[in-house]
Amino acid sequence: MARRYDTNDATDRTTGLREAASAVRRGELVVLPTDTVYGVGADAFSSEAVADLLEAKGRGRNMPTPVLIGSPNTLHGLVTDFSEMAWELVDAFWPGALTLVTKHQPSLQWDLGDTRGTVAVRMPLHPVAIELLSEVGPMAVSSANLTGHPAPEDCDAAQEMLGDSISVYLDGGPTPGNVPSSIVDVTGKVPVLLRAGALSADELRKVVPDLEVAN
Repeated sequence: MARRYDTNDATDRTTGLREAASAVRRGELVVLPTDTVYGVGADAFSSEAVADLLEAKGRGRNMPTPVLIGSPNTLHGLVTDFSEMAWELVDAFWPGALTLVTKHQPSLQWDLGDTRGTVAVRMPLHPVAIELLSEVGPMAVSSANLTGHPAPEDCDAAQEMLGDSISVYLDGGPTPGNVPSSIVDVTGKVPVLLRAGALSADELRKVVPDLEVAN
């Protein structure tokens, strides 16, 4: 039976975050609010948990799961060949609605799907998400919806779709917005905007003027 906690209530928030952290460490799934939409998350280093996440969403390995982190410093242990321009994007837009596709450390023992040596990573601008990530470390997190359905902007919508496949729901109320993060590929010499979301190409070019836009 899934448990649900109201993170706008101080007591419930403390209990919910403790229970969510325990669930993640056990390899179970949790739903959490972010600054874009609600996400379903699992321990990024548990291949079984990530497989369960993909199954709960009805999503294939051809759509790898992004990773959320609680601090930019976490990048040092996760990525390689991270350019100065990539760091400038981090400094300007994290925490926030910017996902960076970068090469991950080849020594990492994780299986996020068919990533081809890359990882999509983001630090969300939401206190509940950051607190959980700071406690458990990097999490594989995807929007908390069934594939093909709208991404949920509140916990009710997430629970209606995912039900008891989730151990803990952290209910933070409606999310600030339903616009997804912008995705920028920083694996090459020039950053490439793969998806324009909350941040436009013009906003990003104020920091990295050479930004290209994928066709």
